[in-house]
Amino acid sequence: MADGLVAGLLDPSRIVLDGVAADKTEAVRQAGELLVAAGAVTADYVASMLEREESISTYMGEGVAIPHGTNAGRESVLGDALTVTRYPAGVDWGNGRAEVVIGIAAVGDGHLPVLAALAQVLVDPEKAAELRAVTSVEQVLALLTADVED
Repeated sequence: MADGLVAGLLDPSRIVLDGVAADKTEAVRQAGELLVAAGAVTADYVASMLEREESISTYMGEGVAIPHGTNAGRESVLGDALTVTRYPAGVDWGNGRAEVVIGIAAVGDGHLPVLAALAQVLVDPEKAAELRAVTSVEQVLALLTADVED
């Protein structure tokens, strides 16, 4: 089930509630550095994430961006992981303002069920608003690991 997958990939140590970034480049870099610190990717993956953002925005709407690397960057992925950073002041993403940035690293197609689970939150404006307003790590985990309807 996708929710169990998200729970396994999102360690509380990779959730930041008070992020500050001057722009989307800095926010993407911060997401990548959390993935590096988690041991999920090599430093090369961060460059791949920035390259992806230059070619196509990872802003998904509802105040959420989901930066990830290019296909070529997959060779820098050591394991599947998620990071979540909440930016209370928001970050200008060009095509929207991101208040929550979710970094993804996945081996193979491991990111697809994760994106499906995240989509369950993003398609529900109430849940997306809750995610933007979280004040605890537990709230983030509860929202992103809640049972996903099949």
